[in-house]
Amino acid sequence: MILTRRMLAAVVAVALLPVAGCSGTTPAAAPPSPSVSQAPSVAPPSPSPTPSTPPPGPPPVGWALSDIPSFPPAPPPQPIVLPKNGSVPYLSRIPTDQPVAFLTIDDGFTKSPEAPKLLAAANIPVTLFLTTSAIQDNEPYFAKLQEHGAVIEAHTITHTELRGKSYAFQHREICGSADRLGHRYKRRPVLFRPPFGTKDATTLRAAHDCGIKAAFMWKETVHKGKVRYQEEHKVKRGDIILMHFRPAFVKDFLAALRAIHKAGLTPALLEDYIPGSA
Repeated sequence: MILTRRMLAAVVAVALLPVAGCSGTTPAAAPPSPSVSQAPSVAPPSPSPTPSTPPPGPPPVGWALSDIPSFPPAPPPQPIVLPKNGSVPYLSRIPTDQPVAFLTIDDGFTKSPEAPKLLAAANIPVTLFLTTSAIQDNEPYFAKLQEHGAVIEAHTITHTELRGKSYAFQHREICGSADRLGHRYKRRPVLFRPPFGTKDATTLRAAHDCGIKAAFMWKETVHKGKVRYQEEHKVKRGDIILMHFRPAFVKDFLAALRAIHKAGLTPALLEDYIPGSA
């Protein structure tokens, strides 16, 4: 009978152990952590993390990050002085001693899917001289380029040669393009490039009357990945470089950057050197 009572007491003591564990008292020894084999076979789903940056898009086509030269920061700009004679200056080079060059891209006929990615990766300023008839089939495309630092300027409505045309005709082409681009891209252009680089005194006067601050030629052109120079075989300080929205956009863009880098220069924003362009 004594043995039976002892056995009964042991059973009661064991039965009370879980109650003590839940009561907040500290047990003599913590139970061992479950091993991997003891873990549930299916883990509960965790919430999807919110990315701090947009997810990457499609990989580059025809280029890699290693193809893009690295540039030092552009120096603080030194704006030029504009004439006050009812006309606008016509420039192929910004008169500056600073180690900078200016990349400009014309027309807008070809909308390369690589252009937004290239501008974002290169992180350099560019000026776009857009023809309104060339961009009308995909105007939002150029808004994407604006998001990556491109500044949109005027290049007429129809890309017609202006030289020799009447004041009314030239005024309509210049003002009309600036008005349409300003309405679409929330900033009215104040710089202008005449198609083919041809102009006359009427062009510069009409541009002035349309609110344009300066008109532009160029010193170097880029086509099919090759840079063509007007002077020597080198980009000089203040040079304005011309390329286009063409099928070889990737090759042309990279060739322009390599030429600027080889000359020891940094791409700068053209608008920063023309008073009243901000």
